[in-house]
Amino acid sequence: MTTQRIWLTQEGYERLQQELHTLQELVNTAIDDDENTLDVQRARLERIHEIHEILGNAVVGEAPPDDGVAEPGMVVTVSYDDDPDDTETFLLGVRGAEEADDLEVYSLDSPLGSAIAGARTGETRTYQVPSGATVKVTLVSAVPYGSHHPTPAG
Repeated sequence: MTTQRIWLTQEGYERLQQELHTLQELVNTAIDDDENTLDVQRARLERIHEIHEILGNAVVGEAPPDDGVAEPGMVVTVSYDDDPDDTETFLLGVRGAEEADDLEVYSLDSPLGSAIAGARTGETRTYQVPSGATVKVTLVSAVPYGSHHPTPAG
């Protein structure tokens, strides 16, 4: 069981509370005994447990310090394999709870999120992808979610 604090926006926190409420209602009103229904109920109960854990460890709406360190609540830009033009920008947060404008959300449990967590601007880390290949990634920037201003498309 994790005791790590989990950063959430207010919207993400409210979204999880609503999902929890809906799942609890579905679990409480289910009456079928067939095997498929039992599997669905088990999955719902697992998700309820997961949401309880997230909400119980949530830090809601507090911006992390603007110190250039990749941590939950930061909008992170990374470059891949020493190619400054091959970049990706994403929110380091709770996948499935956060919706961040047009940003992808990576959790600390993802290979990239885990590798980049705690990195400082300019620091290079490596991680392994499911194919077994090792990827090199460099932290270009990390700014608090509320301070991030997306670049207009054009």
